Amino acid sequence: MIIEIRTYRLHPGTREEFVRVMREESVPLLRAHGIDVVDCGPSLVDEDGHEEAYLIRAFASLAHHREREDAFYGSDAWRLGPREAIVSRIASCHSIVVPASEAAITALRR
Repeated sequence: MIIEIRTYRLHPGTREEFVRVMREESVPLLRAHGIDVVDCGPSLVDEDGHEEAYLIRAFASLAHHREREDAFYGSDAWRLGPREAIVSRIASCHSIVVPASEAAITALRR
């Protein structure tokens, strides 16, 4: 198993709406495309006065990660759905992918 942790530095004043769209629109689409969303939400601490948020996803393997991402980000449901509402609020994004056990993933779930 692997987990991907994404952090988003957001444009000022956009975090509340970003998190709402992510939780209500993007996460259900990710799950419909076979992506295990472990958790997402606002950061408890902002760096340098920038609003931030995070997304944690789990995959069976690196190959599964690539396959599911390609299918999701290439879909009309994403491109014609919440894509613009998400992308327009992101100033920058950083991802890290690391190995994880089932127990570690379970511990991260809310």
